[in-house]
Amino acid sequence: MSSVAQARAAMLDAIAPLGAEGVELSQALGRTLAAPVIAGRDQPPFHASAMDGYALCAADTPGGLDIVGEAAAGRGYARALKSGEAVRISTGAPLPQGADCVLAQEDARVTGDKLDTGAIAPGRHVRPLGGDFSQGEILLPQGRLLDAVALALAASTGAEKLLVMKQPRVSILCGGNEIIPPGASPRADQIFDSCSYGVEALAKSWGAMVTRQTPLGDDIAAIEPAAAAALKHSDLVVFIGAASVGPHDHARAAFEKLGAELRVRKIDMRPGKPTWFARTPGAPVLGLPGNPASALVCAALFLHPILAKLQGREAGNAFKRALLAQALPANGAREAYLRARVESDEAGQIRIDAGADQDSSRLTVFAGANALLHRPPGAPAASVGDIVAYLAWPNAD
Repeated sequence: MSSVAQARAAMLDAIAPLGAEGVELSQALGRTLAAPVIAGRDQPPFHASAMDGYALCAADTPGGLDIVGEAAAGRGYARALKSGEAVRISTGAPLPQGADCVLAQEDARVTGDKLDTGAIAPGRHVRPLGGDFSQGEILLPQGRLLDAVALALAASTGAEKLLVMKQPRVSILCGGNEIIPPGASPRADQIFDSCSYGVEALAKSWGAMVTRQTPLGDDIAAIEPAAAAALKHSDLVVFIGAASVGPHDHARAAFEKLGAELRVRKIDMRPGKPTWFARTPGAPVLGLPGNPASALVCAALFLHPILAKLQGREAGNAFKRALLAQALPANGAREAYLRARVESDEAGQIRIDAGADQDSSRLTVFAGANALLHRPPGAPAASVGDIVAYLAWPNAD
């Protein structure tokens, strides 16, 4: 069996980033930059007023000034100010030549076209040219995930399109005679498919385009053609279930008939021991356990970094530290990832509480979790207040 770290390394070693494509700015949310965004000009491209008020020259203060015109946003004052002159100015409007400060509207004493002001320092209430960024500056690096702030920054450079990594095409298959789609009428010995819906949602939140198929029976004759079709049109195939040691677990055999080369056969962890990974002539295949909690835990540990690499990013699985809120027994021989809740207490300390019931079939335990508490192989019993390691649940990238 592979360790978690060995398995992840083997999977990522078999994955190469996808190519790039240009997309409209409005379609780039959640995509990954394939090239940096570089400023084509200074922002702001002029000295701008930060307040509604009066633009003037600091050297003319204190004193009385003549109000000779107005500068508005998008419509600047046309000529240079002479000594002893001021213009009304709106927030965001360019300072006229000869002005170097702004008197705020609420501080102004105006009588007709005369302005009386005390002393003002140069630069007061002025946004300097290039104060946000300068021409030629790298604003967003290659590999940056495009969120709302990144898109706003790209738009402020005038970019209409961005070069981004292609979205991974992911096919999700699942197997099991006991699994039926939600909405179907179950027999007494059947349960509803939940794993594929959860994994689909995670994959989408991590940037993938997902095709999810209805459950397949525990029959290699049913799995093989579905697998073959998925491999033709996917950058990654995820198969959930049908991969343990039982007599009806046919997934790996079906993919091996299609030329799969197993790189990871099983992983020395709990939950998730049946997780496997293979290369095929078509696309790589990630096999996840059929129990819901196991599938979601292993999606976080393996599917997340795979999708990140396909999109030209690194997925951090960096451990964080917290104080244990509930005692834990000694861990067994397998590396364990416990569904847990991380919260800050009244003193501002980060505490983590792992639910007592970690049965891999129970989704209700996951509903209140936001972290995976890590227990190394053979870890001794831990007491309340001990420092333990955890992984924050990987939300949308």
